[in-house]
Amino acid sequence: MRTRIFIPPLPRMSGGLAVLYRMASHLHQAGHDVALVPRDTAPCLDEAARELPVVSWESIDLSGDDLWLVPEGWVNALAPGLKAGARNVVYVQNWAYLLSALPSGVQWPQLDVSFMAVSDPVAWFTRETTGHEAVVLRPGIDTALFHPARPDDTDVCPPRDRIRVCWMPRKNKALAIQIRAILEARLSLAPPCGSAGPLPVEWVEIHGLRQPEVAAALRSAHIFLATGFPEGCPLPPLEAMASGALVVGFAGMGGWDYMRQAMPGGYLPWYLLREVPWGGNGLFAADADVTGAAFALEHAIRMIAAADPRVDALRKAGLHTAAAYDLAAQRDALLTLWARAAEGDLFPAARRP
Repeated sequence: MRTRIFIPPLPRMSGGLAVLYRMASHLHQAGHDVALVPRDTAPCLDEAARELPVVSWESIDLSGDDLWLVPEGWVNALAPGLKAGARNVVYVQNWAYLLSALPSGVQWPQLDVSFMAVSDPVAWFTRETTGHEAVVLRPGIDTALFHPARPDDTDVCPPRDRIRVCWMPRKNKALAIQIRAILEARLSLAPPCGSAGPLPVEWVEIHGLRQPEVAAALRSAHIFLATGFPEGCPLPPLEAMASGALVVGFAGMGGWDYMRQAMPGGYLPWYLLREVPWGGNGLFAADADVTGAAFALEHAIRMIAAADPRVDALRKAGLHTAAAYDLAAQRDALLTLWARAAEGDLFPAARRP
């Protein structure tokens, strides 16, 4: 069984594209026949090609036993696999693009494909809108890179004289600015105080940084404000948890794969969440609820300023969560699914037209 992975021509690197490269690397290292198939060019393709085989779009030659993996936003890229009667797998990395990418008048049941989802909420959405079950393959984070500050990391430890909040302006910047304005209005009425007096809040943008720089920023933060939605299985909040930061904000729907509410009386989604071995690991608001997010952020800041023992419990739950999403877990889940596929238990071949 050969695996061919379509690499979309994105203008810049994305988390979803990084997951595709990582999947290909895991399969290649495990001895699978895997290759990337770009349409034109793609971010970081040259770097990936140093390790992985690359087959041009014009040279692709699929057969009935080949597995043709295409992310959900690129429906037209399924054409070679459908024509060849290959084992076509749509990897749904963000629920929001599953339907919007379909040509007018086309619905997923008309296409002979299987589905794989990046999280449990995305699998639920896929089932409810296509009628098809989707196996789940979660992404992984590099916990060797994203980890809490160590005792000798004095230059990247969270400061003691202020509360540091990291945020990503590429994730709904206007809403993040609203959250900050509401928070600052609240704190002007009653500033947070530590044992030595009032504690200012410092805002740190994470934008245009390399991964080691992102990791260092998260290690130095008390709080990560998550403002992304829609999301499939958002990695920045997981990386923040792995770095010891307290996560506050939005789940983007897909984040509920691992996010669990610790805010007293806080928002919970109406769809059923899977059982997980960790408890509350953050303070979350409904997507786009800027007031709810601002009040959750204020609650987190006041807990940290007061050295509330619940903060340590939240951080421990976050570390527990992140450990379940490391690269080894992703690799093991991927290889288990591909073993099932090789045995004919998953991803049947399409009927040739």
